[in-house]
Amino acid sequence: MKSMEEMMQAAQQAAETIQKQMSEMQVKLDSIEVEGTAGGGLVKVRASAKGRILGVSIDDSLMKPDDKQILEDLVAAAFNDARDRADRVSEQQMREMQGSMGLPPGFNLPGMG
Repeated sequence: MKSMEEMMQAAQQAAETIQKQMSEMQVKLDSIEVEGTAGGGLVKVRASAKGRILGVSIDDSLMKPDDKQILEDLVAAAFNDARDRADRVSEQQMREMQGSMGLPPGFNLPGMG
């Protein structure tokens, strides 16, 4: 049977491993790109899987003063779509990382929720 000190050392090592893997996951998520769209692709928003906005593309046909409200609505919708996609990719990456660590599905890692 392991001593209390050995168990504490093992727990500390496990915590350090998890922290390292979580840091690596954050870097990975920031390098994964998703795209949200609205208006049938007239407005596109590119974001990292962490939700950092990388760019916005607006079709020239929407650049009319009379379409200002429509354009604003489409940009907001595209941002929301990009955020939803980023969240899904992030959740999938976390499930894969947790599975590789032998953690049960849905296990909440601190700092990743």
